[in-house]
Amino acid sequence: MSQQRRTDFTGPALIRLLARLTEAEPPGSQQAFADRLSQWLGWTDAISLSAALNGSGSVQALAPQADARPSPALAEEAGECARVRAGLARSIAEDNLFAIALPQAPKPQTRGRLLTRGEAYEAPPPPAAPANEGDFTPYRLRYQAKQMAMEAGIGPLREKLRARLATRSPDLARLASLDGVMEQVLGEQERRLLGTLPTTLEKHFVRLRKQHLREQEELLAAQPDAAPAPSPQPWLYRFGQDAQTMLQAELDIRFKPVEGLLEALRK
Repeated sequence: MSQQRRTDFTGPALIRLLARLTEAEPPGSQQAFADRLSQWLGWTDAISLSAALNGSGSVQALAPQADARPSPALAEEAGECARVRAGLARSIAEDNLFAIALPQAPKPQTRGRLLTRGEAYEAPPPPAAPANEGDFTPYRLRYQAKQMAMEAGIGPLREKLRARLATRSPDLARLASLDGVMEQVLGEQERRLLGTLPTTLEKHFVRLRKQHLREQEELLAAQPDAAPAPSPQPWLYRFGQDAQTMLQAELDIRFKPVEGLLEALRK
């Protein structure tokens, strides 16, 4: 008996989405986190990380500090983080390439009707999809542009929050140093792994299109006089939704360090 694919697993939204789109089993967690982390670090990285952890005592960043008082600047920085995240999320949700609209049924018109005074002529909307629906290139370039926008928006926030932590207390200064080292030693691995997402999305694009073409061939074989489906195709609409969901999940992953630093500042 073949083993049934496991779907009742937990984890980041991005991991769950990738498992669904690739129809793959999610990675197991038998290997200890420290063992997996050691595979990503070189010996020089390990030295830097050890120095940050053992700088001058244990890291107790989330413990309340007697000399740490809330500052009006914290509210401003929290607001800035919220604005940056909301702007990136809105850019994804309102993207004119991924936010593909399904064709609407034409409104009934009266032949020969004249426009009344003050009535504006409504031109048909432009096509939402590229001319060649089988070309993934525009989607790859757009996805990569969104990734670069995330890096450009989140990086300065993370650096600014570390600078604020460094002035609060010795423990928070060590946390800021640790975050800086983690960003330095793991940043390349993060970029490499997130850089594979457009390729995963392309495979999903090709799979959906092949399924659509197969269904169209079966329909024409059964009904030779059937009219072709309007453009954009429903499969392209589904793909656009999945692409936006993947980008939003990636944004969640990228924003985790910022959320952690901001939470430490609130303590």
